[in-house]
Amino acid sequence: MKNTYFDLIEQSYYFPQEGFDLRNGNLTFHGVSLKHLIKKYGTPFRFIYLPKIGDQIKKARNLFNRVIKNNAYKGVYNFCYCTKCNHFYHVINEAVKHNVDMETSSSFDIDLILSLYDKGKITKDIKIIHNGYKTDDYLKKIIELQAIGFENSIIVLDSSNEYFRLSKLKNRHKVKIGMRMSINEEVKSAYYTSRLGIPHSEIVEFFKKHIRDDENVELKMLHFFVDSGIHDTPYYWGEFQKALKLYVELKKESEKLDSFNLGGGFPVRNHLGFEYNYEYMINKMVSNIKTACTEDNVTEPDIYTEFGKYTVGESGAIIFRVLEKKQQNDNEVWYIIDNSLMNTIPDAWSIQEKFILLPVNKWGNEYGRVNIGGISCDHSDYYNSEDLNQEVLLPIYDEKEKEPLYLGFFHTGAYQDSVSGYGGIKHCLIPSPMHVIIDRDEQGNIVDTVYREEQSVGEMFKILGYNE
Repeated sequence: MKNTYFDLIEQSYYFPQEGFDLRNGNLTFHGVSLKHLIKKYGTPFRFIYLPKIGDQIKKARNLFNRVIKNNAYKGVYNFCYCTKCNHFYHVINEAVKHNVDMETSSSFDIDLILSLYDKGKITKDIKIIHNGYKTDDYLKKIIELQAIGFENSIIVLDSSNEYFRLSKLKNRHKVKIGMRMSINEEVKSAYYTSRLGIPHSEIVEFFKKHIRDDENVELKMLHFFVDSGIHDTPYYWGEFQKALKLYVELKKESEKLDSFNLGGGFPVRNHLGFEYNYEYMINKMVSNIKTACTEDNVTEPDIYTEFGKYTVGESGAIIFRVLEKKQQNDNEVWYIIDNSLMNTIPDAWSIQEKFILLPVNKWGNEYGRVNIGGISCDHSDYYNSEDLNQEVLLPIYDEKEKEPLYLGFFHTGAYQDSVSGYGGIKHCLIPSPMHVIIDRDEQGNIVDTVYREEQSVGEMFKILGYNE
């Protein structure tokens, strides 16, 4: 009896599962035939499956609203899309179709907001949360945005200095602000105070001394952000309770304060055995906020989240072809793919992020331990598995087989393009792969289009100055 790759997956996980199934022995992603895309476009290529974005937004919104109703919670829920996660127009355009609010991080984000408005994709009543360090240019653009009618724009102060610089700006009307609480960052079981935000021990006194009597400023929001995301751990709940206690204390001093921003984000599936009880976590957060406000007799705040990775992460994938099987010694086998892993999924080597890795074909082959390497000259250009150190389990194939082995890294839709510098110069001048957009028409039929071809030599030379 063969120990096939299909047997391995079927015995190890529930399969098929959301997003992943087999058709004629080959992998599909949300019903999309990956073999069809490979035959049509070749490899490597990355793609974004747009309908998944709306599914994620509806899922979070429905869960929050259900929990709010079940807890008789008096505040409302606001879903903000975090633009820095994926700035592409086709991605953000899909998100705003579902009436999301927005979160910005830098000066050019304001230009992005204005472009969406000019295209008729958003209206001036959209809620916009302005995070990040406020350079003078960023701050001025926010004020200009508010001046033309974006009245639901909230400037979240990352430092006390931002308030003083804001106060010096001329020709501004009354503005809405938030205050970001600095947290204790957790890194390898050690803690340090984040550079981001204002120390929680200083916020109330700063409000009393500077903001409360400022007729041109209205405090609307307390914001806190845990970089590792929303997880059911003592560390997360410790920071959550610290922020909640601060909100209650601030609310007693500020009548206009009415919003509690959870920041951070929900995790996305990064392996087939992923488990996370989203409804449990939402219920725990909402019930804790309600209890704290009831006990201190303050009004329950509106709840904001800034989901970026959760919104778009599971919509993306990258498909590669194995160019060569290299037997380096009796025990080590390398599969060399047709691009660089460092360039295409930089989070995998920079912060050891994990993605779902599956073969597209050859599920009937026996499986074994292999190493996956890119074609760059860098030692770090490989994909790592926590369970098997550097190796992963994949179908074993003979290079004499007529059909190559194709591999897919899934749920890569967040951050990878911006971190790697989409369309820029890549390590070893390896080109950015083709970018494909996949959508469904009104009848539910799959529609795939090329957003951008594989990066050309001419495009690289233009950036490097060789064409001048």
